[in-house]
Amino acid sequence: MQFTVTFLSIIVLVVVVWILLETKKFKHKVLEIFIIFLILFTYFSFTFVLSGKNIDLSTLDGISKAGSIYFSWLGSVFQNLKTITTNAIRMNWSPQSSNSTINIMQNLTNITS
Repeated sequence: MQFTVTFLSIIVLVVVVWILLETKKFKHKVLEIFIIFLILFTYFSFTFVLSGKNIDLSTLDGISKAGSIYFSWLGSVFQNLKTITTNAIRMNWSPQSSNSTINIMQNLTNITS
């Protein structure tokens, strides 16, 4: 029941944002799509992160605990994206010789060490 009410309120919020931003000029379409994506991402990621954790969101302590768990998860997501990006930049993207498998394994060994 709580999930349905929350989901309906998110849908109403998205529709309201869509209607408010629809009245703007066409150049604001990117902003409106970004805001809607941000709302949906926040809702679904918050639901995913807190699923299986018995947190009461009707109390201030529960909201505080849920917020700290969510922002800790969000920080680790950004840290992982930073690591992936750094490793991709460090890779040797030049064409490989006939020993490409050996070169790839050497690159992976250099990155992880």
